[in-house]
Amino acid sequence: MTPGPDPDAFAALLCDWSMQVAPGDRVGVFSTTLAEELAVALHRAILERDAWPFVCLEPPALAGQLHRQARERHRSQPAPTDLALARALDAFVRIDAPANTTELAGVGADVISMLLRARSPVWEAMGTLRWCRTLLPTPALAQQAGMATGEFAGFVTRALFLDRPDPSGAWRELSVRQRRLVQRLAPAREIRIQAEGTDLTLRVDARTWINSDGRRNMPSGEVFTGPHEDSANGTISFTVPTGPAGSIVTGVRLTFRGGEVVEAGAERGDARLQAALQTDPGARHLGELGIGTNAGIDRPTGDILLDEKIAGTIHLALGRSYPETGGVNESALHWDLICDLRSGGTVTADGEPIVVDGRVVE
Repeated sequence: MTPGPDPDAFAALLCDWSMQVAPGDRVGVFSTTLAEELAVALHRAILERDAWPFVCLEPPALAGQLHRQARERHRSQPAPTDLALARALDAFVRIDAPANTTELAGVGADVISMLLRARSPVWEAMGTLRWCRTLLPTPALAQQAGMATGEFAGFVTRALFLDRPDPSGAWRELSVRQRRLVQRLAPAREIRIQAEGTDLTLRVDARTWINSDGRRNMPSGEVFTGPHEDSANGTISFTVPTGPAGSIVTGVRLTFRGGEVVEAGAERGDARLQAALQTDPGARHLGELGIGTNAGIDRPTGDILLDEKIAGTIHLALGRSYPETGGVNESALHWDLICDLRSGGTVTADGEPIVVDGRVVE
């Protein structure tokens, strides 16, 4: 059994706050076999809410097996069973619970990109549902974060607000604070990000800012939008290590002109970065700009789900936009890259300071 947040409290938070499970809902629970205890608690909680649970737990090695043994069919078509399942559900939660965070080491970046493109119709179908992505602290994630397993479990518990007497109430309070930030950003036309090695401008006029308060990511704690696809100009250095599909990429530096990446490099993992940019035409444009606000996440862990929410950071995603922001960039890629402003940096909206040295200006 993997130590971590109380399974019943975690299940209740996911059902009531994140997915808002209602009677008769068809609710999917997807993870690895390491999440069995939480999956059982979710199964019980979904039944208690008079809804239909569907639980699918895979051995952790299956993702690596798919990438290594995929034939032309798997690299060019979405799995029909996954498409059918997406059409059969009303809501779902995906729980990251890896046994090895580098399970895809050695898999060619081109193979990863092909499988991403093939799966795009599944992501689109699943995106129409009420969904939530979360994680369960496993020894592999703890090792990636540089923490003891028990220490990391406590870290995640705090990030989820499950150490509070009323977790849903704590997320409601965060939602209210973020709503005020959204209201300040809503009329903005231009965002400028400045820090060491960074001076980037983006247009966001007529785009919608989203209050990400634990409904779709748990933990969450960010506000985000989709910048105009042709508006990014300048250079940005990303100071937090990050990488899709279990890869490790550090020291990313991107230069944009007219919204498109025209120069790109990474201190480590440059081949993975270059391959990601070749995923499809949309991969060289931005799909998201986000501002992290979760004070319970105070250090990088190597997990994007957590790190993009660190209070005092901003993140930009290469690739796919979220349609609810008004963004229209299409791509099989959505890769969040994170810049820590806590050691010096600013975000301004039409010249008005929004974040200064990692602190949101009230």
